Amino acid sequence: MPVNNSVKKGLELIEKDTSKILGLKVGKNVVDKPGMYIPKAEAQSPPELSFTVPSPTATYLVIALDIDAPFPSFGVLGPILHWIQPGLTSSPSATEPSTSTLSSTSPFVANYIGPAPPPFGGAHRYIFFLYEQPEGFDAVVKKYTPAGGANLGNGKRMRYDLDAFVKEAGFGEVLAVNYFKSN
Repeated sequence: MPVNNSVKKGLELIEKDTSKILGLKVGKNVVDKPGMYIPKAEAQSPPELSFTVPSPTATYLVIALDIDAPFPSFGVLGPILHWIQPGLTSSPSATEPSTSTLSSTSPFVANYIGPAPPPFGGAHRYIFFLYEQPEGFDAVVKKYTPAGGANLGNGKRMRYDLDAFVKEAGFGEVLAVNYFKSN
C-alpha cells in the first residue's frame, strides 16, 4: 500500500516547522529529534506526550503508525496501526511552562502496541500524529473500538488507511508529528 497523504504531509510539516514536533517521551528516552533510535525493549509502553496546544480547553487524539512493515524496503503490510488514543486533554508541564502535557482517561480506540519488526529487517519508523478531536467523534469511536475494552486485532491494524480515517472522523489538519526508529 502506498504511504498515505496524511503521512507525507505530517513528515513534511516537521521538516518545515520544528514548532510542530510532538513531544514524545518513550520509556526513559526523550525524542527531541525526529528519527531518533530507541531499542524496541524500551518502547513497549505508550509514550508520554507533550505539545504547545492551540487551545488548552480542546480535546485531542493521537494516532501512531509503523510505516515500514514488514521491511523498510518492502512495506506490503504497512502502514500498521500502533495506537489510537482519544480524549487527550492538556495540563501545564512542570518542566516547560509553554508546553502542555497531554493525557487521557478515555478508553483507547486501538490499544498501544510497541515496536516488533522482524529480525534483520532494519529499523522501522513509528510515527505519532496529534489531531484536535472534532465534535461528534464519539460515533466514530463506537464504530471502531472493540467491545468491552478488548485489544484491537492485528487484521484491523495492517494496511491502515489513515487518510480514510481522518476524512471519516472529520479531523482538521494534523497539529503535531514526531517519530522514532526501532528494531
